[in-house]
Amino acid sequence: MPVRRLNHAVLYVRDVPRAVAFYREVLGMVPAHEDASFPGAAFLRAPESPNDHDLGLFAIGPDAPGPVRGAVGLYHLAWEVDRVEDLVGAREVLLRAGALVGQSDHGTTKSLYAHDPDGNEFEVMWAVPRERWSEVAGSPPVAP
Repeated sequence: MPVRRLNHAVLYVRDVPRAVAFYREVLGMVPAHEDASFPGAAFLRAPESPNDHDLGLFAIGPDAPGPVRGAVGLYHLAWEVDRVEDLVGAREVLLRAGALVGQSDHGTTKSLYAHDPDGNEFEVMWAVPRERWSEVAGSPPVAP
């Protein structure tokens, strides 16, 4: 039984309204819907997404410990943009938000790495079109 693709992710966060504001301001996500069966949760989606929701945020309380880097568990989620210019713009937004923690050139992708207010790491990436792989190999992820 092969799977088709990842449909959505759900994160535990300390403060749902703070997390919603962050993902709306930084990634441009929009509210997807409210679900009374999940009190204290929020559901967001990318504006052009066909999904019911792309990201669920569940409150776990203000004293919950943050993610532990290097421990078993999720390392990061990757959000894709359509154009390299969008990645350049994302870099500026992440810098202004104080969220940017790194950037990488993986050859076929250019990536930025950031943390949300709860320390959950995520990637914003642009997939280099196959016909341009040799053209962009070794170039920086985005211009500084």
